[in-house]
Amino acid sequence: MFKFGSKSRFRRLDDLDSRSSSPSSSAARGFDGLIHPTANPAKSFKKGIKKGSERLKSIGRTLGFGGSFAIFAEDLKVSEKKIFDPQDKFLLTWNKFFVVSCIFAVSVDPLFFYLPVFDQSDACLGIDQHLAIIATTLRTIVDLFYLIHMALQFRTAYIAPSSRVFGRGELVINPAQIAKRYLRWYFIIDFLSVLPLPQIVIWRFLHRSRGSDVLSTKQALFFMVLLQYIPRFARIVPLTLELKRTAGVIAETAWAGAAYYLLLYMLASHIVGAFWYLLSIERNITCWQEACEKSGHNTSFLYCGNNHMPGYNSWSNISSSVLTENCSPDGDNPPFDFGIFKQALTSGIVSSKKFVLKYCYCLWWGLQNLRYVHELVRWEVRLINK
Repeated sequence: MFKFGSKSRFRRLDDLDSRSSSPSSSAARGFDGLIHPTANPAKSFKKGIKKGSERLKSIGRTLGFGGSFAIFAEDLKVSEKKIFDPQDKFLLTWNKFFVVSCIFAVSVDPLFFYLPVFDQSDACLGIDQHLAIIATTLRTIVDLFYLIHMALQFRTAYIAPSSRVFGRGELVINPAQIAKRYLRWYFIIDFLSVLPLPQIVIWRFLHRSRGSDVLSTKQALFFMVLLQYIPRFARIVPLTLELKRTAGVIAETAWAGAAYYLLLYMLASHIVGAFWYLLSIERNITCWQEACEKSGHNTSFLYCGNNHMPGYNSWSNISSSVLTENCSPDGDNPPFDFGIFKQALTSGIVSSKKFVLKYCYCLWWGLQNLRYVHELVRWEVRLINK
């Protein structure tokens, strides 16, 4: 009996495993001679390891230890349409490129402010058509990048908010859920940013090109560009934050970071200079309108292309003397208060079609007077109220 008990105690695991399928292996004879059911150690050991592995996997999914990426990769293989990982190298490169394109976009829009220009020979305000074509083309190219970015947003996975307990979390790769999230948050901002409103205004003016359209074109461009600046700037901020969160940094080197912030400072100076030019035009045309009304003539004569209107010949004979007497910016005490726009009028940039010279002069003014932006805004509010 003792020998039998010793053999039952030190029985090999593989023998137990090989005999587990037979009925005789499920029971063993004890010291008392009775048959007692015995557990299968190998089977229990394997089952325990399997259960422990499943528990570790479930904990890993909950805490986000790489399980979501494996799930994303498997679903991506069986998916019919391409879904991008938000940390994909191509997508990170594209986001950096799109941030630069957004900065370029907000630098293209002020070019529309340089379109109004005075014709000193005819004493009228017109539109620089050559510059209008260039600005419209650049704006259309920038809008194409916005459209590409919008298309990528419908194919970019996002991290489920419920899985952001620790680590990366689980990716949502369902196209319907991705589209629903994008339409609910940033789609309206991108849609308002990409609307071709300035292009439509310029296209309408170039095809009609009548003097009466100069004033309406100038005003429409001012308000449309100003209103679209809100969604365009609103898109740069969250995109920059998202790029910092996914890539860690915007610029990989200190020099690149310094160049990035210098670019932002130059952009601010460019925008301020463009506003200063447009408001200088507005201030001078206000003086011209008052002088024209005093002389008893129609203010429509002040816009180029209205020389066919009745009474224009009588105005053209006295326009030079009337405008010089009432609206000359020269001297220490000019007859009209031009304020901070006197420098633009005396320099002659408001009547020049040399864009490079005009742009550099306004950029230089913006760099010098960026800290006095509040004064420019105050004058802008006064002119709008008038």
